[in-house]
Amino acid sequence: MAGTRILGIDPGLQTTGFGLVDADGPRLRYVASGTIRTAAVARGDLPARLKVIFDGVCEVARRYDAQCAAVEIVFVNVNPQSTLLLGQARGAALAALVSCQLGVAEYTALQMKKAVVGHGQARKEQVAAMVMRLLALSAAPGPDAADALGIAITHANAGASLAAIDRVSPLARRQHAQFRRGRAY
Repeated sequence: MAGTRILGIDPGLQTTGFGLVDADGPRLRYVASGTIRTAAVARGDLPARLKVIFDGVCEVARRYDAQCAAVEIVFVNVNPQSTLLLGQARGAALAALVSCQLGVAEYTALQMKKAVVGHGQARKEQVAAMVMRLLALSAAPGPDAADALGIAITHANAGASLAAIDRVSPLARRQHAQFRRGRAY
């Protein structure tokens, strides 16, 4: 299938999900999915766990010859420590993707659920069931892999639209901002 191979990542400190799809216009084809687990590393050894995530994401990107990537944006938890740890796992995954020379898009869980299931309050089981249908899988992938595939599907559908908008009217990003009384100028 000619098209784009998209690597989706659902970051987590204990389990990072990955999923790859080939996108050719509206047609999607499942390539692979799975998880990168850090359970073999001591819970207190954060740098070693982040290295497992970094190395695992690099290996997946290279093994399956990913052409671009999409990563789930971390939400803020009630527990700030958990949020910080999840953010570090996400950072390790992002650094790995960039080190593999991949362009990276980012989507929230809400955006992914809306794109895959049709509403933002979908449960993990609903996401897995829709991923299974959209990719014509014989069985539902695990929850982390299903979320990663959902992120890849979201990028396959939204990425083309965003690229078309960018070709017509490129968005100007601010290089810096001055802050005065809480306002950016």
